[in-house]
Amino acid sequence: MADVASLVPDCGVGFAALDHPADGQGLLAEYCRKLTQPSGPVGLPRMIRGTASMTELLLRALPTALSRLGVDAIVADSVEPAGALVARHLRLPFVTAVTGLPLLREPTVPPPFLGWAYRPDAVGRNRNNGGYAVSDLLMRPITTMVATYARRWGLDPDPQYQWSERLQIAQCPQGLDFPRLALPESFRYGGPWRRDEPEENLPDDDGRPLIFCSLGSLQGARRSLFAAMTAACSAVGARAVVAHGGGLSDREAHSLPGNPLVRAFWSQTRILPQCSAAILHGGFNTVLDALAAGVPIVAVPLAFEQPATAARLKRIGAARIVSAAEAGKGGLEPALRLVLRDPEYRRAARSMATDMAAAGGAAEAAAMVDAALCGETDVRPAGLNPPDGKTACAA
Repeated sequence: MADVASLVPDCGVGFAALDHPADGQGLLAEYCRKLTQPSGPVGLPRMIRGTASMTELLLRALPTALSRLGVDAIVADSVEPAGALVARHLRLPFVTAVTGLPLLREPTVPPPFLGWAYRPDAVGRNRNNGGYAVSDLLMRPITTMVATYARRWGLDPDPQYQWSERLQIAQCPQGLDFPRLALPESFRYGGPWRRDEPEENLPDDDGRPLIFCSLGSLQGARRSLFAAMTAACSAVGARAVVAHGGGLSDREAHSLPGNPLVRAFWSQTRILPQCSAAILHGGFNTVLDALAAGVPIVAVPLAFEQPATAARLKRIGAARIVSAAEAGKGGLEPALRLVLRDPEYRRAARSMATDMAAAGGAAEAAAMVDAALCGETDVRPAGLNPPDGKTACAA
C-alpha cells in the first residue's frame, strides 16, 4: 500500500507501491481506525470485513506489481494469506514470517485469540474444538474470499498451503509458546528481530524505580487506563515511563498522575533494561522486548492475540494478568507489588531472555531465510526477469 512508505526505515530496503486504483490515500489510516475498536458485536465484524478488504486488495494488485518488479521470492507474514497465495499463483518460492504467536492449529492448543490456559486433556480438546469452530465462523469473510481467488487461479484452497514448506521462521521463542505436538519440519522458533536503537537517556531522573507502560500503537488513546497505570506505579513508589503511540494529546499526557515520563514512543530495547517491571497490553513485540530485557510484566490484554499471549506469560511465570475492568478498579497496584517483590517473576523473565539471546535474532533469521530461498539454482518462473539483474524479494 502506498501509505506504508513512511513506515519503511531508510536502511537500504526498497519500497514499491501497489500502483492500483483501489489503493487510495488514507486507506491505511482508515483501516487502523477500525483496529482501535476490534471487539464487540459491531467492532469485531467491522474489523474482520476491513481485514478482508485489505487482503482482497493485495490479491487483486500483487500479481501485476510483483511481475512488474521482477520479484524472485516472497517473505509472507503468517497472518496475511495473500502473500502465500500470490506466491503459489506466480510459482514463486516463499517463506513464512511468524511475527506474532504461531497460528498453526493443533487440538491441544487453544485458538490464538483466546486467553485460555493450556489443557491437553479431553476437556481441553473439546473446548478448543468449540473455539476453533466459532473462530472459523467469524473469519469466514476472509477465508471465503481467499478460497475464491485460489479456485480462480486453479489452486487448492486448503489453508494448510498458506504455510511455507521451505521455512516458517518465528520471532516467538519456544519457551513462550504452549507445547506443540505436530509442528512441521520447516518451522523454527527464534527470538525478536530488532535493529539497534539509539541510547535512551532519561530527561529527568528523580531516583524512583522505573516501570514501562505501553498500550501499543493502536490503543494509546485510552487515557483512563494510562492513568490507572501511572497511579499504580506511584502507589508502589515507582515512576511510570509511558509510551502512548501518539494516542494522547499534550494536555492528556500532562494530566496523568504520578509525574510520569511520557512520550509517544521510546526506544524500547534501550529503556526496558532500565526498568524494574512493565505494565503492557500484551502486544507481542513489546512483550518480547520486555522479556529480552529480563523484565517481569503485568499484562492487561485488550484484543487480538493479547489474551493468548498473556496466558502464555502466566504459564511461564513471568507475568500477572489483570483485566481492563480490574485495572480501572485499582487492580494494577497489588499485581505490580507482587511482580516487584516476588523474585520468581524476574527469574522467569531472565530465563526467557537467556533463551532468546541464544536464538540469534534478526541475523540468524535472515540466514535461514537466505538458505531456504537459495536452495535452487533457478527459482524464477519464465518471463520474470529483474530489470537490473539483481535478486528481488517481496515482503
